[in-house]
Amino acid sequence: MTTRPILAAALALLMFGCTPPLKPDPHYVLAKPYQVGSVWFYPRESYDLDQTGLAAVAQGDAPRLTTDGEVFDQTALAAAYPAIQLPAIARITNLDTGREVTVRLNDQGSGDPHRLVQVTRRTATLLGMPPNGVARVRLHVLPNESHAAADALPGAPSLAMTAAPRGAVQVAELAPPPGIGQGGGRALPAAPVAEPAQAVTASPPMRLPETVTQTAPQPGQLMVELDTFEEYQYAAVQRAKMAAAGAQIVSMVDGRTHRFRVEVGPLPDAAHADAVLDQALASGIPDARIVVD
Repeated sequence: MTTRPILAAALALLMFGCTPPLKPDPHYVLAKPYQVGSVWFYPRESYDLDQTGLAAVAQGDAPRLTTDGEVFDQTALAAAYPAIQLPAIARITNLDTGREVTVRLNDQGSGDPHRLVQVTRRTATLLGMPPNGVARVRLHVLPNESHAAADALPGAPSLAMTAAPRGAVQVAELAPPPGIGQGGGRALPAAPVAEPAQAVTASPPMRLPETVTQTAPQPGQLMVELDTFEEYQYAAVQRAKMAAAGAQIVSMVDGRTHRFRVEVGPLPDAAHADAVLDQALASGIPDARIVVD
């Protein structure tokens, strides 16, 4: 008889879908390389990342934790980027509208290679993204704020630094130079050395304020960058693989360095860019990505 209340409670949990509450555990994380479909991602620390591409709206409302242990919240200014240390603080600019907001990167997202970043619904609203949830954006990681956000959480890498010991100044009695009479001078105490001032950036709050900055729209052109080579012959081989898509070679000179970038575009919209990227991935070009030029 005593088992009936227990069984009834278990049945009620199943019927009403009750789940235990989430236990947030915010922490620093740099994921190991991982694969989603045919695409590999290689997360790395980057405090000055600056890229363009397409943004999408993150899907789902079910309670869950993000990659770095925060609670996923569609009403917060947050975003997912697949290959960076988490958390990080970044500025996202909608190049179509010129609106920009600061978000907290706290998740790896779905690993969709077609999208540079996935933003929450609230972020998409403030950026003025269209109803289909796709926009041309620029993602710029803010170094000081990102360091502060990472350092505030457990698991963050720390650089052990030991200050050089400050011993007392040693005074030695030396004979005076020729022609200088000896006097009854005395040694003066060494002046204290001031510690260098260090700029300290306060840790950003877990929930960032809703501040929108309006800049000039810069929609640019959609391109698919395939790869960059230092030898023209290798660029020509890759161009041949994507000849049907209209691949071209762009010569770039940076000082004494000469490189050759293979790209396709400009493309009229996101659907065409997605199709070209799919073709590139199927042709064995894993580093291909959609950019805004």
